[in-house]
Amino acid sequence: MGDEPGKWGVTMRLRDLVDLVRAPAALSVPGDVVAGAAAARVLGPRTPALAGASVCLYWAGMAANDWADRGVDAQERPERPIPSGRVSPRLALGIAAGLTAAGVAAAGLAGGRRALAVAAPLAGAVWAYDLGGKDTVAGPALMAACRGLDVLLGASAGRVRSAVPAALTVAAHTYTVTALSRHEVQGGDRQVATATLATTAAVTLAAGASRGGVRRGGLAALLAGWYAAQYGGVQARAAADPAAARMRAAVAAGITGLPVLQGALVARAGNAAGALAVAAAAPLGRRLARRVSPT
Repeated sequence: MGDEPGKWGVTMRLRDLVDLVRAPAALSVPGDVVAGAAAARVLGPRTPALAGASVCLYWAGMAANDWADRGVDAQERPERPIPSGRVSPRLALGIAAGLTAAGVAAAGLAGGRRALAVAAPLAGAVWAYDLGGKDTVAGPALMAACRGLDVLLGASAGRVRSAVPAALTVAAHTYTVTALSRHEVQGGDRQVATATLATTAAVTLAAGASRGGVRRGGLAALLAGWYAAQYGGVQARAAADPAAARMRAAVAAGITGLPVLQGALVARAGNAAGALAVAAAAPLGRRLARRVSPT
């Protein structure tokens, strides 16, 4: 009985850290690497390690984002870990730095110099976004570049050029999510949601198109349709009424729906089993998002 308070304290700290890095949102990350590896025909034993490196960099970005936004969050989101006092700014910064180092090191160990050549600029882009880029006109493009590089990390063991179309598709999706996220607190206007909805339609067509026959094309089209219904439907409602709540819902749908898009890209590359495995993260991510906000 005497040890129970200590155990409870550790449990609470872990929950705070999960909240800090928005841990469940990382379910949308491994699919980037898998999509890149599938496109470059190098999906294999080193792919899980590269996916793990990618998750570390993603969590590092989330922690760095909360550290950089601690002043703003104190006014707009006082329940977040830093302004609420559950996690100190110093600890958050240390976690961000440690996860960055772990992510780059893991990429190098798994994929050597070629993986490092992608992981290093990816880490740089993550920090550039968090430390000021997100508040500039270039913010959405910078975040899109992060996701595009993430796809190319998966392809780093093969012909990276083969994964460029998949990287651009994921980057375009990410641009829409980031553009919407700028209006999730104060609300936005119909033009933003309408423009991102049009981009989502183009992304859907790109992901669903396939030259690999009925089986490959059918699965890619099916997953692309699922992605459009999940993400596009919420965007359409935000376009009709761009209130903050609907913009937040669109952002959450964009994050949790990304694995379905990634699955479509993997299917387009000819790996049906991999496509279904990646897409399966979407419903799990939606369930976990009810407990820990992905935005």
